[in-house]
Amino acid sequence: MDGIWTFLEKKTVSILTHRKAEKAYELANKKPRTVVGEIKGWVDALVFAVFAVLIINQYVFQLFLIPTPSMVSTLLVGDRVFVSKTSFGIEAYPSGPKIAMTNRQVHRDNIITFYNPEYITKGPFFDILSQILYMGTFSLVNIDRNPDGSTAERLYVKRAVGFPGEVIHFQEGNVYIRPAGSNAFIDERTFRSTNGLSEGPHRSLDASTYDGIKAWGSLMGYKDLGFSPNNAPSYLSNAYNSVKNDSYPKDMYQFETSRTRTKALFDPSNFSYRNESHKYSEGIYVPEGSILPLGDNRDDSRDGRYFGPVSQKKINGRVLFRFWPFSRIGYLGNK
Repeated sequence: MDGIWTFLEKKTVSILTHRKAEKAYELANKKPRTVVGEIKGWVDALVFAVFAVLIINQYVFQLFLIPTPSMVSTLLVGDRVFVSKTSFGIEAYPSGPKIAMTNRQVHRDNIITFYNPEYITKGPFFDILSQILYMGTFSLVNIDRNPDGSTAERLYVKRAVGFPGEVIHFQEGNVYIRPAGSNAFIDERTFRSTNGLSEGPHRSLDASTYDGIKAWGSLMGYKDLGFSPNNAPSYLSNAYNSVKNDSYPKDMYQFETSRTRTKALFDPSNFSYRNESHKYSEGIYVPEGSILPLGDNRDDSRDGRYFGPVSQKKINGRVLFRFWPFSRIGYLGNK
């Protein structure tokens, strides 16, 4: 036994002596610090930090800045939110295929993030660079801009409203839902109350505005067909006077509904006109594997009523938490 302890003691002394000698050598031969060396050290640390942030943003969570009023008052312009990137499966790379999607489907009323179907790419190099800067700075820097200087929305934040097998119909800005297997539409307020859903979605546009919007759309239909609006019935001209000073219809979907209906009524034999009108009058069918997303601010939201259902494969996150401003910090997973 004494021999074992003697061996261990000698071995320990040897190791410690060797390490002391190495440290003394390093101190004696330490290279002087240089500006280039310091810069290289900082660059290495910065690259590692950015890489780590990108990995976290892509596979764990992402911080997102709300750029538009489409989700008011649930989310305001300038709010910063925490988006879970694991709720509905994980993207192998940005906008790429998703893995681990089993049992991770979108649930009704989830506030989701997804790729904007109408986004116009500026080329792969710019797209990658802008995403690296945006994700690497935790959403503080966004160089992706529209020609007018506003922020280009590569990702949308909306609420999951329409689900597979349902038909969503819009009438004067109000939403009506025909559940899968049913032949009757239910107005959204009743549907939400019955199912205990969020009260976030709301209207702010006065109902009286719609006479003018519908007249505006009908008169545009006359113009599309080559007819002078002066030949339209006087009630259309009178109703249009209430909105003639507007530069843009407050409800473009209703405007298009009236425009296409007028063209189809003028020429029922034209299948193109009939199909276009039918798309608006019959509502939007949500196919299997897709979701129809809508903004809570129904009167100021570019959402699924314009670009249609979105594949669940394109939904890349769920908004769970608002962390800025401090006065409005709160959990959003139950909204």
